Amino acid sequence: MTALETELRAPDVPRGIEANGINTITEGERKGTPRELFLPWFASNVGVFGISYGAFCLAFGLSVAQSVIAAAIGLLLSFGAVGIVATAGPRGSVPTMVLSRAAFGVRGNRVPSALSWLLMVGWETVLVVLGTLATATVFNELGVHADGLVKALSLVVIAAMTVAAGVAGFDLVMRLQGFITVVAGVLTVVFIALTLDEIHWSAATSLPSGSTESFIGVIVLVATGFGFGWVNVSADYSRYLPRGSSSRGIFGWTLFGGAIGPLVLLVFGLFLAGSSKGLVDKISADPVGALAVLLPTWFLVPFAIVVILGLVAAAVMDIYSSGLALLSVGVPIPRYVAAMIDGAIMLVLATVVVFFTDNFLAQFTGFLITLGVPIAAWIGVMVADVITRKEYVSEELHDGTVVGWGLVTNAAAGWLDWQGYLLDPLGLGGKTGAWSGASLGVLFALFLGFFGTLIARAAGRQS
Repeated sequence: MTALETELRAPDVPRGIEANGINTITEGERKGTPRELFLPWFASNVGVFGISYGAFCLAFGLSVAQSVIAAAIGLLLSFGAVGIVATAGPRGSVPTMVLSRAAFGVRGNRVPSALSWLLMVGWETVLVVLGTLATATVFNELGVHADGLVKALSLVVIAAMTVAAGVAGFDLVMRLQGFITVVAGVLTVVFIALTLDEIHWSAATSLPSGSTESFIGVIVLVATGFGFGWVNVSADYSRYLPRGSSSRGIFGWTLFGGAIGPLVLLVFGLFLAGSSKGLVDKISADPVGALAVLLPTWFLVPFAIVVILGLVAAAVMDIYSSGLALLSVGVPIPRYVAAMIDGAIMLVLATVVVFFTDNFLAQFTGFLITLGVPIAAWIGVMVADVITRKEYVSEELHDGTVVGWGLVTNAAAGWLDWQGYLLDPLGLGGKTGAWSGASLGVLFALFLGFFGTLIARAAGRQS
């Protein structure tokens, strides 16, 4: 099979598996309405992991009120970008990373496609790890020692569910997200009701205010942890819509579906974490499983279900889109084979993290910020492209990445201590100064990609 044939449509696929790869969706296959985009975006972002972000935000030293405002800005900024890029799906009728070929060319686009693939595989791994750790914690709370065998079985089961749905393709992913939306939504409400008495309102609201640098840092953390991680796949789920679908509807339902769940969960998490310093420390080690200790025994199994469903919902979208990104790089294989390859890599990486890695939060944050810089530059370029519907310049991706990495630090992740090389020359206090934790590089890369593209395009029209 040639690369071209694979790209157009995989022939002779097994029954029940989507044949489309990164080819253009034909008119006869178009279906649905913008309203249906609510389901995948809500289901993949409603997991209780959002509650743990309350602890992550407070670790920056902000008050609850500051954290709420910063989180809301991060969610609106990032999912707004998801919604904008999603509007290009019906027009282009191809996955997101194929749409960006219009700017970079087939060869030039391999760099952002490869970055997208890395980000998706990384997120798949993170989500499977979280599910495994949370399941082990639930077993321990039930009085069953979660030894290596229990963790291994949990890891295999969660990974298998994720890979199976990703391999099957678009239709199963969308049906699964509808089911998860209902079940996870209901069980999450029950979780909140059962843990409300853990909140000490006076303690949470009396936390002192933090600095401007920390406020910006929380905006970037929330943006990279939620919406920015989805922009590079947003058109993958709108490309099947009819060409005449309302762009306003696509934008609105994508933004609402993606942002509403994390906003509610994160605000609740802020009050919960703000009531207990001990809970903040436990969440740093086991972001989801630490929440299980707050629950009555009878709800531990339903809690495990809601955790696994929420994480699988996100991981399924990741693995489906990571397969498409791998094809966009130029690997000449069918989409479902690409998904299986990604699943195998995910399983290996998750095994390493679960059994051989400590300080999960530091590695997770380092991963987000490091890949968040080039992805933010690409987002800025892509949003500008969708808004103006013209060509854009690839230089903005590289310039934004180089400068952006110079303005972020990841002190707790030793393998990333080379970053932050511009903080001292620019008078921002160096790698240990007040601005070192603000992750300015992500915002700089985003704005450089966006405004650089608009300026270059305006200059091109005048010439």
